[in-house]
Amino acid sequence: MLIGQAPGEKEPVLGKPFAWTAGKTLFGWFADHCAISEQVFRSSVYMAAVCRCFPGKKPGGGDRVPSPLEIANCAPWLQREVEILEPELVIPVGKLAIAQFIIPGKLEQTVGRRFRVNYCDHALDLIPLPHPSGASPWPRVEPGRSLLQRAMRLIAEHPAFREVRCRRNGL
Repeated sequence: MLIGQAPGEKEPVLGKPFAWTAGKTLFGWFADHCAISEQVFRSSVYMAAVCRCFPGKKPGGGDRVPSPLEIANCAPWLQREVEILEPELVIPVGKLAIAQFIIPGKLEQTVGRRFRVNYCDHALDLIPLPHPSGASPWPRVEPGRSLLQRAMRLIAEHPAFREVRCRRNGL
């Protein structure tokens, strides 16, 4: 299960999460580090978001971060999805998604690590990723680049993700 922050303005029109620039980067990470295409990822991994609606633009441009009230209003959706799906692995993308599962810290303290967490009475592994937005240089410079690579290795080696690759290859 992969969890993002909220849809951007293009996602509702295109009818899929991570459908624009950040998605190209995100799926590039999975192709490069986990040998899985966007098509296979989308057909094998459930994708959700902390908030269900595009929160709008900031006054100066760029997407607005959802407010605490918007997050609280959408929390039951995410909780119910985890209860129903019982994922073995959750990949939160970006600080807002990471903060739904663990106490938020700097990305250097979370990306590149695996956490065992209990969410909605369900134990799962959490492997956080930075947000793939072009606005943030963090994944492209050190230590972000190395920590992103470590996180992608952890994902590729995780039993739940290996199962996705095996199904893809008909094994």
